[in-house]
Amino acid sequence: MKNILMALLAGLLFGLGLIVSGMTNPAKVLGFLDLAGLWDPSLAFVMGGALLVGLAVFPFATTMPASLLGSVMHIPTATQIDRRLVLGGLTFGVGWGLAGFCPGPALASLATGAMQVLVFCVAMLAGMALFALLEAGSQR
Repeated sequence: MKNILMALLAGLLFGLGLIVSGMTNPAKVLGFLDLAGLWDPSLAFVMGGALLVGLAVFPFATTMPASLLGSVMHIPTATQIDRRLVLGGLTFGVGWGLAGFCPGPALASLATGAMQVLVFCVAMLAGMALFALLEAGSQR
């Protein structure tokens, strides 16, 4: 129960941060991505803040045998830049650039009931399902 409560609190804090920073506004995100036009650099500060927190905390997380709540730590072990990573990053970036949403902000934006958010989330789930099918097929 404690893990569920902490996950809920972390999710609420994350969602609130996304809303306050403007990450749930596709126009603001697309303005950030529009380097050749009217570039809006404000989201760079949001990303920079997240990076600073990660840089401060990640070295400690990698040395801990368990989380503060006792859960197993799942630290990535891959170190190679491979085709899957590059294609996944490109696909994510193209989707982000076309829609102005990435998964976290899209889920937070579902509360607005906007049709474009719903369409994005359905497409995101379809992409995840397609990946799962392709991954299962390659495991055989």
